[in-house]
Amino acid sequence: MSSNPPAGTRILGRLRSADGKGVVRMEDRFDTDIDDLWSALTDPARLARWYGEVGGDLRLGGEFRARVHASGWDGTGRVDVCEPPRRLLVTVKENEEPERQVIEATLTADGDQTILVLEQRGMPREHLAGYGAGIQVHIEDLAAHIAGRERCEGGARWGELMPAYEELPADAG
Repeated sequence: MSSNPPAGTRILGRLRSADGKGVVRMEDRFDTDIDDLWSALTDPARLARWYGEVGGDLRLGGEFRARVHASGWDGTGRVDVCEPPRRLLVTVKENEEPERQVIEATLTADGDQTILVLEQRGMPREHLAGYGAGIQVHIEDLAAHIAGRERCEGGARWGELMPAYEELPADAG
């Protein structure tokens, strides 16, 4: 479970741009140990409960397919870095889209809790707020999974978060 309540307008993300593309950075603290959070991020059976259907070769250099519950995103990816239980970096591409994005998750143990920093890079800058809201929905669904709760209704939660993300500055960087 996240250390802060998931509802309301609590904003976990920061938006910026790099090399003309959008970057979303999320950070949250989870009331679980690092191995459990790593498992929730990398075990296909657990991913299916909070994120989506993920299948294929999930080892370093392996390729996979994913379909995400909250957004309907459907695409492929490659595992570029896998350093259990601290760092995972994947490159993803939505079906029919030429652009690739990079998603990097860094986990840090902090006592009985774990800090997750998730950064997604490479999206169009004009859609940065939407990505920010959507990625926060995923982080909240992960927190719900860790706490033994069901994931939220993604579209409704995205709609609640979107105005706050539209107001965030997209720092150049």
